[in-house]
Amino acid sequence: MSRVRVAVVSGVALAAVAVAGAATLGLGGRGEEAAKPDRTGPGATVPVTRQTLVESVTAPGELGYGATTPLASTATGTVTWLPEPGATVRRGEPLLRADETPVVLMYGALPMYRALAENAKGGDVEQFEKNLAALGYSGFTVDEEFSKLTTTAVKRWQKDMELPETGTVEKDRVVFAPGAVRIAERLVRIGASATGDVISYTGSTRGVTVSSDASKAGWARKGVKVTVTLPDGKAVQGSVSGVAEPARGGEGAEGAAGADTASTVDISVAIADQKALGKLERGGVTVRYVAKERKDVLTVPVNALLALAEGGYGLEVVSDTGTRVVAVEVGLFADGRVEVSGEGLDDGVLVGVPE
Repeated sequence: MSRVRVAVVSGVALAAVAVAGAATLGLGGRGEEAAKPDRTGPGATVPVTRQTLVESVTAPGELGYGATTPLASTATGTVTWLPEPGATVRRGEPLLRADETPVVLMYGALPMYRALAENAKGGDVEQFEKNLAALGYSGFTVDEEFSKLTTTAVKRWQKDMELPETGTVEKDRVVFAPGAVRIAERLVRIGASATGDVISYTGSTRGVTVSSDASKAGWARKGVKVTVTLPDGKAVQGSVSGVAEPARGGEGAEGAAGADTASTVDISVAIADQKALGKLERGGVTVRYVAKERKDVLTVPVNALLALAEGGYGLEVVSDTGTRVVAVEVGLFADGRVEVSGEGLDDGVLVGVPE
C-alpha cells in the first residue's frame, strides 16, 4: 500500500505533502559488498490514547459592574444627601435628597419626562403603576390610566416617603432605571446644586465584558453557555447576555497597509451565581466557549496521520512482528490531536510519528 506522511497546517485543516520515498542502490568498487539499504519504518512511536477532545474558543475578559451612567437630576435646591460609592439602591429607595426631599428610584425603560396626575394616560403611567404595585400599594388597576384610585395609592406612597401628599407624581421626584443600581461615584459634593449630574451608577450585578475582533466573535450569541476562569483559577458558569454592534478601532484610522483598522465587538457575559464570585468585584478573567466536544474517543497526534495514495488517511501501526498501515476515519481536531477509528485500533496501540 503506497502512502505519504502528512504535514499539518492547522488543528482543523490538513495539507498533504507528497514525499515519494525511493531506496537508492549503492554501487561499490571491485571486491566491495553492496551497501545495505537504509532501514524503513517510523522515526518514533506514540500510543493511541482514549480521551475527551474539546474544540474551544478562549478570550480575555474584564469582570466588573458594566458601563457607568451619570444620573441627571432635575430636582431644584441643594444636595443634602448622597449614597456612598459602592452602595446598592433598589426600587423605592432614594438616590439623593434635595433640600431633604428624596428623589426616588423606580424600575422601567421610559424616562420620567412629565408629571403624572389624575386623568393622565400612557405607557409611562402604566410603568409607574407597576412600580407602585411592586412596592405593596394596592386598590387600583395597573393600566395606562391614572385614575382616582391611583391618586389615593400615590398619596399613601407620598406619606410613607415623607413627600407632600398631593396625589401628583412630580417629574423631578422619580428616576427610572432598568433595575437596581450600584453607585459608582459622587459627581458633586454635599451642598452643591441638585440640578445636573450628581452621581454615576452601574448595574448592581457583576458580569464580564469581552472585547473581541468581530471576525472571531461568531460564537457569541445570546444564551450561549461559557466558563469564566477567575484570577485565582476558580471556574464559574456564565452565559452571553448581549452582543453589541461592531465598532471600528478608531474613526478614520488606518493600518500599516492603508486599510481600516479591524472592527471590535463587546460581548456581555452574565453570571447567575454571584456568590461564586466571592468578594472579587473587578479584574481580568478568561472566558471559554466549548464549540465541540467528543468524549471517550481514540486520539493520536495529528502528525501521526498518513495521506494514502488511494485517498483518505491511515496510521502506521507498530507491533513486535513489524509495521502495517491501517486506514482510519478521522473526526474532531483539537489541541494538536485528532479523533481516529479503524480496524485493530485501541488504547495503547503504538503508531508511528516523525522524529
